[in-house]
Amino acid sequence: MRVTTADFIRNFGTLADRALGEPVTITKNGRDRLVVVSAAEYERLKRRDRAAMAAGDVTDEDAALIAAAEVPADQAHLDAELAEPPR
Repeated sequence: MRVTTADFIRNFGTLADRALGEPVTITKNGRDRLVVVSAAEYERLKRRDRAAMAAGDVTDEDAALIAAAEVPADQAHLDAELAEPPR
């Protein structure tokens, strides 16, 4: 659901309740500015954050999983960013 900032302010209670079930995107001047989600959804998203670790802390099992990982086909265009720039 998308609402303007003014609509969100006017209807805060109703829209805050709505955000418990679905994200509510708040716009300003026609552009997406904020998204309100439930605390449960926010926590779920935070758990998906990736953690960094020192190379020495990578286990053999982790290394095997990394070696077996494949780039999804719809992201293959990103390989060009890894290519050496022309000289």
